[in-house]
Amino acid sequence: MIYFMVFSAITALLGLATAAAAHDAALAIFGYGLFGFGVMFALFLVKRHFDAADAARH
Repeated sequence: MIYFMVFSAITALLGLATAAAAHDAALAIFGYGLFGFGVMFALFLVKRHFDAADAARH
């Protein structure tokens, strides 16, 4: 799981860098989308971890 969290963080940072360096709207939208994907994927991993821990407890 840690590997995927690091991958998600790198993806989010790459998205922000892409959006910051964009000279047109299409690339900026792609960068923001990549950032959003990285953040949402990280939140999904955290939710999945706590759901599994809760299921194991019951």
